[in-house]
Amino acid sequence: MASLAAVMRVYSDERAAERVLSQNSLKAYEGDLEQFVAYAATQRVADLSEMDTEVCRSWVWALAEEGLAAASLRRKVSSLKGFTHWLGVHGYTEGDVGVRIKTPKAQQSLPRVLSRAHMEDILEGLASDAATGDPIALRDSAMLELLYATAMRVSELTGLTLARVDLAGLRVTVVGKGNKERVIPLGLPAAQALASYLERGRGKLSTESSGDVLFLSTRGQRVGSRTVYSVVARLLADLGGDGPLGPHTLRHTAATHLLDGGADLRSVQELLGHASLGTTQIYTHVSVERLKGAYDNAHPRA
Repeated sequence: MASLAAVMRVYSDERAAERVLSQNSLKAYEGDLEQFVAYAATQRVADLSEMDTEVCRSWVWALAEEGLAAASLRRKVSSLKGFTHWLGVHGYTEGDVGVRIKTPKAQQSLPRVLSRAHMEDILEGLASDAATGDPIALRDSAMLELLYATAMRVSELTGLTLARVDLAGLRVTVVGKGNKERVIPLGLPAAQALASYLERGRGKLSTESSGDVLFLSTRGQRVGSRTVYSVVARLLADLGGDGPLGPHTLRHTAATHLLDGGADLRSVQELLGHASLGTTQIYTHVSVERLKGAYDNAHPRA
């Protein structure tokens, strides 16, 4: 199996040998790809066999969420598309996995947010499946309840261990960006879904090598980010809206619902683990847009 980082180095060396780009441009593109490889590693994608379109899209939308300037974002997308095209041409991947990656447009910069009714339907459907006792259904119900309850990142979810879950205290401890820990409160529905998974599901998935990992795959290993993405994407596929279909949508939704419910911006910033309050402020714009939409639809003199 080929290391993503090693093959990226081969690609960068080949571009340098072509002497088509200036040293400054080469350095910028190489920096972009090093950043992508580092991000992919946080999603547990370190080998080319795990490289897919979703991790590419996830990186681009994570950059957009952080408020990266449009010109810088376009360059990073260009760097990534050049790399994925080269991977496909040289047979490292089955085709160009980045061919459908697009730079988010300005009018699409607000993240996808689900309504409370949609979230209720999704979670109730998962709970119904979990009631059958199927271990994967129990796991998926617990994962989605946790993502919505805590607004945590998918990498934080997949990195959870049993020791970091305190059901009695209704809280979990996650390791975020820069290896920073933060404690996030849990609601009762999420705690109950987790308890059901631990009591009736995890033991059926666990193997001798599972260790302390909370969410397990069908082989008893740590569940991967791609599995979480596929579960969420399947549930959101028919709901419409802009933005990616992955777990970030639940993060956006939870943050927006908190602000809609009266939570202050600083508390939401702490919950999300944002270093800058400016990053969190996008959700105030989402709330204002939702309010404006409701006003336009309901007020007789709108």
